[in-house]
Amino acid sequence: MRVFVLGASADQGVPLVRALLAAGHQVTAGARRVDAMVTTPFPDLPTVFADVGDSASLTAALDGQDALAFHLPFEFDRARAAAYGQAIGTAAKAAGVGTIVFNTACFVADHDLGLSAHDGRRDIEAALQASGARCCFVEPVVFMDNMIRVWSKPSIAQRGIFAYPATPTLKINWVCLDDVAAAMVAALEQPDAPLHLPLGGPETLVGDQVAERLSEALGRPIRFLSLAPGEFAARMSELVTGSREIQPHSIYDGMAKFYSWYNDQLVSPLIVDPAPAARLGLTATPLVEWAKRQDWV
Repeated sequence: MRVFVLGASADQGVPLVRALLAAGHQVTAGARRVDAMVTTPFPDLPTVFADVGDSASLTAALDGQDALAFHLPFEFDRARAAAYGQAIGTAAKAAGVGTIVFNTACFVADHDLGLSAHDGRRDIEAALQASGARCCFVEPVVFMDNMIRVWSKPSIAQRGIFAYPATPTLKINWVCLDDVAAAMVAALEQPDAPLHLPLGGPETLVGDQVAERLSEALGRPIRFLSLAPGEFAARMSELVTGSREIQPHSIYDGMAKFYSWYNDQLVSPLIVDPAPAARLGLTATPLVEWAKRQDWV
C-alpha cells in the first residue's frame, strides 16, 4: 500500500514510519520542508511539499497515494483546527485517497467539551469523514513517552521524581507511541477497523503506581509528585520560553485547561476499554517493559 504520512519527522511520526516500512508499505512523507527527514532515522524517505493549511498543495502531494496516515500538533484555535481538517479532507477526496487514519493524540469525547484542542479534533474527524474515504480515528489517551521528554525525564532521572498534572486518584491507561503506530498500521490494513479506536495501555494506573513501575525499571526509588495543571504549564513555559507567564490560547494554557478537566471528572476519561484494540489483534505494552527500553541517563 502507498501511504502518505504527515508529521513523519516528529516524535509520533517516526514510530509510524518505522512500523509502516516494517509491514512492507511504500511510505512518502509530506512536510513544508523537503529536507524534513534528514535528521530522522529515515533520511532517504521520499518527501514532498505539503502544507496542512493549503488543500491545493495537499491534493498534489496525495496524487497516486492509497492512504493517508497522520497526526497534527495540538491546535488551541478551534476554527484553525477545523480549517486544517477541511483542507485535508478536501485534498483527500480530490486525490481519491481510499483510507485515512488519523491519530488524534488525545482522548476525544463524543460531544463538545468546551476545550478548544479536543473539540477541534472532533471538527477534524467530521471533515475527514466527509471526504468519503474509509476512516479510522485512533484516539490514544496519554503517552508513556511523555515521561522521556525534556520537561519530564530530567526530574525522573536526576531527582527520582515523576511530576505530572494528575491528581493522586486520576486513573490513566498510559500507552506508548510504538503501540499507537501499530494500531495505525492495523487500522490501515484491516477494512473492518472501527471508525473510533480509543487506545490505551494494558494497565489502569494512578500516579503512585506509575512511580512504582518506574522504580522497578530504573532499579531505584521514584516517587510521584502531583502537580496542579497551572503549575505544570508554568514549568513547561519557563523551560521553553524562559517565562512562567501563561499566555492565553497558548499550548501551555490549553494543556492546563484540559488536564484540569481530566482531574475534575468523577470517572476518569483516560480509562480505555481494551476490547476494540484486541479485536484488531493488537497487544499493548506494559509500562515496566516500555520503561526498561528507555535511556534514563
